[in-house]
Amino acid sequence: MSWVLLGLAGLLEVAWAFAMKQSHGFTRLLPTAVMLVTMVASFGLLAVAMRSLPLGTAYMIWTGIGAVGTFTVGVWLLGEAVSPLRIFAALLIVAGIVTMKLAS
Repeated sequence: MSWVLLGLAGLLEVAWAFAMKQSHGFTRLLPTAVMLVTMVASFGLLAVAMRSLPLGTAYMIWTGIGAVGTFTVGVWLLGEAVSPLRIFAALLIVAGIVTMKLAS
């Protein structure tokens, strides 16, 4: 169950990062509120997952899901630049996440 909670926490990290971008520097109320709610939920799920997962493993996987997910959302929804080198960098993060999971 901890792994599921950790995955959900990572997805919520993507959601709050996207909402933060949409808030335009906290000048738009709804995206700012969404950011705050998803941020608290993400941290909460991470904390619960850390009850039974090692700190380094949980934190690395949580930030990795957030980083790769946010990169993907930026490319798909916001039209951010994509290049072979950026994709390779994201794949390296995914490889690190998989390796960390296998090592646990």
